[in-house]
Amino acid sequence: MTPTYLSPVLNHVWQSTLFAAAAGLLTLALRNNHARARYWLWLTASVKFLIPFSLLVAMGSHFGSSTAPASSASGLSIAMDQMSRPFTAPAVSVPTAPMTLPSAENPIPIILFAIWICGFLTVALFWWVRWRRIRAAVRAGSPLALQADVPVLSSPALLEPGIFGIFRPVLLLPEGITNRLAPEHLKAILAHELCHVRHRDNLTAALHMVVEAIFWFHPLVWWLGVRLIEERERACDEEVLRLGNAPQVYAESILKTCQYYLESPLVCMSGVTGSDLKKRVVRIMTQRVAHRLDFGRKLLLAVAGMAALAAPIVFGLLNAPPSRAQSQPASSAPLPSFEVASVKPNHSGSNNVSISLPPSGRFVATNIPLRMLIRMAYKVQNFQITGGPGWINSDKFDIEAKPESSPAVDIRKLTRDQFDAFQEQQRLRVQALLADRFELKLHRDTKELPVYALVVAKSGSKLHEVAPGSTTPNPQGRMQMMRGELTGHEVKLSFLTSVLSNELGRTVIDKTGLNGAYDFTLKWTPDESQGRMFKGPGPGPESPDSAPPPESSGPSIFTAIQEQLGLKLESTKGPVEILVIDQVERPTEN
Repeated sequence: MTPTYLSPVLNHVWQSTLFAAAAGLLTLALRNNHARARYWLWLTASVKFLIPFSLLVAMGSHFGSSTAPASSASGLSIAMDQMSRPFTAPAVSVPTAPMTLPSAENPIPIILFAIWICGFLTVALFWWVRWRRIRAAVRAGSPLALQADVPVLSSPALLEPGIFGIFRPVLLLPEGITNRLAPEHLKAILAHELCHVRHRDNLTAALHMVVEAIFWFHPLVWWLGVRLIEERERACDEEVLRLGNAPQVYAESILKTCQYYLESPLVCMSGVTGSDLKKRVVRIMTQRVAHRLDFGRKLLLAVAGMAALAAPIVFGLLNAPPSRAQSQPASSAPLPSFEVASVKPNHSGSNNVSISLPPSGRFVATNIPLRMLIRMAYKVQNFQITGGPGWINSDKFDIEAKPESSPAVDIRKLTRDQFDAFQEQQRLRVQALLADRFELKLHRDTKELPVYALVVAKSGSKLHEVAPGSTTPNPQGRMQMMRGELTGHEVKLSFLTSVLSNELGRTVIDKTGLNGAYDFTLKWTPDESQGRMFKGPGPGPESPDSAPPPESSGPSIFTAIQEQLGLKLESTKGPVEILVIDQVERPTEN
């Protein structure tokens, strides 16, 4: 099970690794062609580590959001999602209200970040020390009268000839090199270094150094660095020979440089002695012919490049949400709203939360966090809400709202269907309140996630069906909850699945086919890794339990459901709607 805070990083590393593997296959197809083509392929694989595919996916999602149908993701897009994000974290239940004692902050993300920053700083310091060494050699240098496309400096340092600098490069030669190398040898060395200048090899090497510093923990980026140096030097060797330099003279110039001088300490200072010298000399002396890219290979590279860009954009189009704006009904009619609403912060420090619907039809909530209000307004569970700042869980509010001028509604006299319709109107009013006072903007997404199907067990249902209205005036029924105990009176199973979803941190779908109202009592031993349980989202007061947890020897919730209710939870997969908070602000008090 991958933690949520690691999923984006692991997904990006996985995608970049797969991209590098694809680039490696292309280099095999170009093994008989010029080294510069293979160099650019490896460089593309390196730069991919700095560009998450999620940026292209978001671009496709943005362009597709206005035309995407409001339906669940297709099987193709779900399969693509599973392949592209193998480390997606499962949905996790969030307690519906704060516990009496706040849970300790998870130290693992902080520890992992500390390890990463230590590695990053170590690599950066290593490069910086070596850069200072080269910089000192450049400052100690003096101009040298040689014909070249860049300034030439002679330095007392025993460093090999190399190009220093990215935007204003200079050629750094060690003092006395003209006395140790013959003119034809020096000419070959200069041709090699000017090849680095023309192709801006220092800039591309610096880009890969950034990749190595950020992804120092991934062995692949260091392996890519070796491949880049190898192909870079081979490309320059090919060009030096193409310019007419004799292979034997060129090979001797490299060996003599290695004999007298030290290799450049930085890959972004392009020298002449990089890569495997034995292989380089063998290739230079055998003069293997490197073919130009023919039409077929150019077409292969073009198709591969277009596919790398188009695939994530198409994926974003397939998974585009139907709308990025505040969720409104499909029609153009405005949401029903409250005529008057009072929103005030609650600083009591109490954990007691209440939501009530007085007979007048007003909406009254006391000490309620915003997340709970969103959950009630959009009829979702906590694990279906993502995004938003931390205060949506910690800040509490007192809300009292009166609907627009209309005849008073006595909810105690409504039928079950009438009460469901009334509740839907109240939810829409609360949505309008959230958009107006909290400036809430969100969008819906659909993901294929693990779910539970509630079915009738083989032994048959043990629920006690009652006639609606026989024991309680509440048309939706009533549910009381303590830790490890749930009692329902005239409750529909849709209400039970809603509460179970919040307890289990996974959507529960009613597939029992039981449509009546039932009385039941369910007792189990809670999983201590889950949050404390609070009363469900139906009307009536909500308060945290104060009873001690039941004996640990009792059944799990899965066993209790099967033994006590004659039902069963089966694990499966299905589309789950997710609310993503794009914007929210603290309300002004009134």
